Amino acid sequence: MRDGSEKEYIEYVSARVPALRRLAFLLAGDDHRADDLVQQTITTLFLKWRRASAAEHLDAYVRTMLVRSFVDERRLSWAKVRLFRHAPEPPPLEPSAVEDRLVVRAALARLPRRQQAVLVLRFFYDLPVDEVAATLGCTSGTVKSHTSRGLATLRRLLGEPELAATI
Repeated sequence: MRDGSEKEYIEYVSARVPALRRLAFLLAGDDHRADDLVQQTITTLFLKWRRASAAEHLDAYVRTMLVRSFVDERRLSWAKVRLFRHAPEPPPLEPSAVEDRLVVRAALARLPRRQQAVLVLRFFYDLPVDEVAATLGCTSGTVKSHTSRGLATLRRLLGEPELAATI
């Protein structure tokens, strides 16, 4: 990019990284994986900046890139390689009031990725069904069924006492 669009890209990414990081963390449930998702997304965005910057809703375009990277991550062969069973460093200390959030996050992590993405986009980002469908590249009916199944599974998982013991 030599026509000044690199400056536009840098300004856009600098302003949007915190929001992208929040979305990635909600989807991945892990700081390191969230950082990897954001890095992958902004790298791809750099390569496709001319086309992306012409999009009518650039934020929605980039959010779609990030969500699709998350959903497709397990299909990639490198995603199956695990160096450690658990993160090498202990999790940061958090107040006990956060326990419910950790239990919900653990339950959410047990859902299929598309259901995770649907629930995060629908209930955290408060996106309408049609916009979630466009982001995931599926029909509105698919979003509705993923929402229904995901919520039913979360309700079932949150009723399991052993889920809280795994945290």
